[in-house]
Amino acid sequence: MKVVPLAADSLGVRSMATYVEVASTGILIDPGATLAPSRFSLPPSEPEWEALRRANDRISAYASRAAFVFVSHYHDDHFRSDPSTYVGRRVLAKDPRRMVAGLQARRAAEWWRALEPVTRVESADGAVHREAGFSLRVSAPLPHGIEGTSLGYLVTLTVTDPAERERFVFASDVQGPLSPVAAAYLHQERPTLVYLSGPPSYIEYEVGSATIERGIDHLLALVERTGCRVIMDHHAMRDPRGDARFERLWRTGRVMTAAKWLGVAEDPLERRRRALWSAERKPPARVTSAGTPVARTRRKFGKGGRGD
Repeated sequence: MKVVPLAADSLGVRSMATYVEVASTGILIDPGATLAPSRFSLPPSEPEWEALRRANDRISAYASRAAFVFVSHYHDDHFRSDPSTYVGRRVLAKDPRRMVAGLQARRAAEWWRALEPVTRVESADGAVHREAGFSLRVSAPLPHGIEGTSLGYLVTLTVTDPAERERFVFASDVQGPLSPVAAAYLHQERPTLVYLSGPPSYIEYEVGSATIERGIDHLLALVERTGCRVIMDHHAMRDPRGDARFERLWRTGRVMTAAKWLGVAEDPLERRRRALWSAERKPPARVTSAGTPVARTRRKFGKGGRGD
């Protein structure tokens, strides 16, 4: 089984888009990618826009190889509205009539209507599909992070390759998992590899440190009891303190980012947005006619003033 993250926060965009190849069949998972419209009170930087362009190109390229498309929930960074991504493919998606509300429900209804003329979309919740050489199993709705929030619910996908004795679980935005229910489900699936969103420590001031610790503890227990490897990305990559905050997970040697899984350098642009904008606004260095840099003089500000 081949698992290829196509776009991720560790690759510069908000996404968990993934391509899986099993028994010569391609499965495209959560084919969305976005940027945070505002972070540190700043809009996306040019490097982020460029990363988004590259991410969308990769997703489109791999979509052409896929026989299946799976959509776990209806946040913009997890699905595309454009019907062309899904034409000619078997589409399994979170049931929009079951544990979906608010803006997600409206997006889901519009998306299902848009796809109706061009392809068939099947309710994924709790479904099991057995194909030649592999099987797909979808969970019942699980909490997006903590139970009972406005973030709603999602479904996870387990891809089983019996010939290789591999079980890949795509657990989307379970955020750790934070929910004991989601944690129990992942244990039940006995994965060899899991891809999930890590605890959202970048908003720890909102959810509390005990909540973040619970997500870390749940994931450590999963690794210890199943021996699985874990790709942990997405929300976990938005915290500038993430390397230290998740040290207990990284040092297991079995938990890594999507970038590390691919063997490329991590590039979490969103958490570097301040620095990216600072570099953008920094004036070019002055040089003498001989090319020697001229030292800048520091501007003085009165009370209340602020330098760059």
